Amino acid sequence: MRELGSSQPTAVELEILRILWDLGPSTVRDVHLRLCEEKETNYSTTVKMLAVMLGKGLVKRDDSVRPLVYRSAMTRERAAKSFLSDLIEKIYDGSAMTLALQALAKGKASKGEIEEARRLLDEMEGKQ
Repeated sequence: MRELGSSQPTAVELEILRILWDLGPSTVRDVHLRLCEEKETNYSTTVKMLAVMLGKGLVKRDDSVRPLVYRSAMTRERAAKSFLSDLIEKIYDGSAMTLALQALAKGKASKGEIEEARRLLDEMEGKQ
């Protein structure tokens, strides 16, 4: 559950961020059309969601053009690092290794991903 006053995005806000990362700077209409591909929503709801996200600092808006253009306030990579760091601190008591081990134990890692994990572990141990 999201903390009261948290700047972390809700599921719908994250969906909108993904749209902005994919499309780049976009109008409300562009975001709304893409959102409607996934689920039915009202245009006014999309406007409201972007306004809330603007207030939370998740998006930025170019007021100098009409229609207004929105863009993500951070890159996908920066967001991923931030959210992952938050998850590691809150759920895994700061242990990234515990998270990694649990993720690998799920058994959904491909052969290439397992090889990459081995390479990283070897690198950490200074074997390369």
